[in-house]
Amino acid sequence: MTGEAKPEGEKAPKKKLTRAEKQAQHMDRLKRTGIACGMGILAGVLSFYADAVPTGTALGILFLFAGIVFQKYVFLAMRMDYLGLTAKDWLYQGFMTFSLWFITWTILLSSVPTG
Repeated sequence: MTGEAKPEGEKAPKKKLTRAEKQAQHMDRLKRTGIACGMGILAGVLSFYADAVPTGTALGILFLFAGIVFQKYVFLAMRMDYLGLTAKDWLYQGFMTFSLWFITWTILLSSVPTG
């Protein structure tokens, strides 16, 4: 045979990217991270102010989940390609949103004067 079959576990080599393509991908990742952080901070602030109503922390957690889901629509509004995101990318987006939500909400709750 003229062509040898590659073993099943072997992958095709990746295409070399140009400097401009690498920079564009890097800027997209920075935008996605910024959106995740912004949504986390917004969800934390909303959780803090909504917690004044005696509903417990369930409403705050709902704001967190809404912030994670709403990112897809922010990507659409910014004309970013969200279809190319893998499960790993969405887990990263969710973790960053959770982290900033938790930090923001904790700081706001601990800074409230008692009495």
